[in-house]
Amino acid sequence: MKENKVTFEEIMFSVIAATQDTFRAYLNIEVLAGKVLEKVEPVEADVVGIVGIAGTRVGYILFAVDRATAELVAKKLLMVDTADPDSIRDSVGELANNIAGALKSKYNEQYGGVALGLPLIMSGKITPMETESADIRMNVQSHGVIIPFKSFDADISFKVMVYI
Repeated sequence: MKENKVTFEEIMFSVIAATQDTFRAYLNIEVLAGKVLEKVEPVEADVVGIVGIAGTRVGYILFAVDRATAELVAKKLLMVDTADPDSIRDSVGELANNIAGALKSKYNEQYGGVALGLPLIMSGKITPMETESADIRMNVQSHGVIIPFKSFDADISFKVMVYI
């Protein structure tokens, strides 16, 4: 039996579609993907939802937003006028999980063997590990892309990072 191999580009385009579908279905918001940056770099955001991917391919999906976007998304998702910090974290985790879940569904259907971790919510700056010397950096054994998104009215902007 010939093994089907998914390309990184297929995963990347699946994440874009999953993000757009998630925002459309859960928030009734159309989001546009910006220029994809093919790199692994520090992530600085007020709230970051991280979902681990395990199976044939291993990696992470990160959903990074500023505070204003996180609050707006939480209010729309929960249909409330104000969102407390716990609701904001839960909403970011829910969206990250749904984006990763849509990817899992497609990947499982086509290629099999994908599992997701529970969403981890963080804030601040997440920096890829490096060695003690500033001249020598750790070789990251994955492909990484950063995909910026925004809504048509630009009230909502965020980044989705894929490291696989």
